[in-house]
Amino acid sequence: MAKDYFKERDKENLEKIRQIRKELPSFCNTFFIGIEPSTTVLTRLNYARDLQVFFRFLSENIFKKYVSDDYVISDLDKIKSTDLEMFADFLTSYEGAGGENRMNSPKGKARKLSAIRTFYNYFYKHDLINTNPAVKITFPKLREKEIIRLESDEVEQLLETADLGENMTLQEANFHLHTRMRDVAILTLLLGTGIRVSECVGLNIDDIDFKINAFTVTRKGGGRVILYFSDEVKAALTDWLAARADIEDVPSDESALFLSLQKRRISVRAVQLLVKKYSQKVTTVKNITPHKLRSTYGTSLYRATHDIYVVAEVLGHKDINTTKKHYAAMSEDIRRAAADKVKLKDDGNDDT
Repeated sequence: MAKDYFKERDKENLEKIRQIRKELPSFCNTFFIGIEPSTTVLTRLNYARDLQVFFRFLSENIFKKYVSDDYVISDLDKIKSTDLEMFADFLTSYEGAGGENRMNSPKGKARKLSAIRTFYNYFYKHDLINTNPAVKITFPKLREKEIIRLESDEVEQLLETADLGENMTLQEANFHLHTRMRDVAILTLLLGTGIRVSECVGLNIDDIDFKINAFTVTRKGGGRVILYFSDEVKAALTDWLAARADIEDVPSDESALFLSLQKRRISVRAVQLLVKKYSQKVTTVKNITPHKLRSTYGTSLYRATHDIYVVAEVLGHKDINTTKKHYAAMSEDIRRAAADKVKLKDDGNDDT
């Protein structure tokens, strides 16, 4: 039976949540049970980690005599908005549980503060606490990020680099002998469909249907959708599957489309590293990640269709505003092209 990457990932993350919850005050269990129907496992894991940092901050800076087991829910009413402002400042740079230095960008701080607000909102909504200082939290101002993407000539160079293995070190060249077909297929798939790196890693062989050039992908939240790919993507996948079939001693239960050199499902981290390896040989001024390849596809699709709703549907954005935020800047191209559409003087070529 084919292994479901996402079910296996959720199983591992659920165990991580259970371990973290043991370190949190017991009343936190009510929160996690309450939000389970409306959140993903990954979201709850992030909340658990954020609460771990929050209660550590409280123990060291607010309730210095307490350890986690000493907390009761009424302690939440003792926390003031100024304490949460101190926490926001603490998040800028702090020592992790293992003694390592942790730093948060404004975006990272905003996510953690959002988790605390959700935490407080839950207990306040259910009348389990009397105050909600989290509503007074001032979130860091986030700058609009410029879309970093590859231009068409850079896309071509990236795929050629992965295919030909040029400008590689001896060690990279040795790896390239074994990974060329796989790496070209991964890069072509990411650039040709705009799927997320986790969606790419989670693909199984039987998710692909070459009869209609389509594949089934598991989106964030667990939904399954059918996406379509071009003949270019089909050719790269076909070449890789032929090479995959020749790999000896692949475990019979391994159904993953893309394999590591250990002959098991490739990891998200491995895909991130291979994208970085090849892209650095193409451009040194752009930090290209799998998500930037997704942006590259989204931009190309918007330029080709001029339809933000099509882009949102294909990329799997639940909120159209997310798509607009990232790709509406491309409307500049449309406006520029439209400048010559309206004629102020009759040039004699109007047939109407």
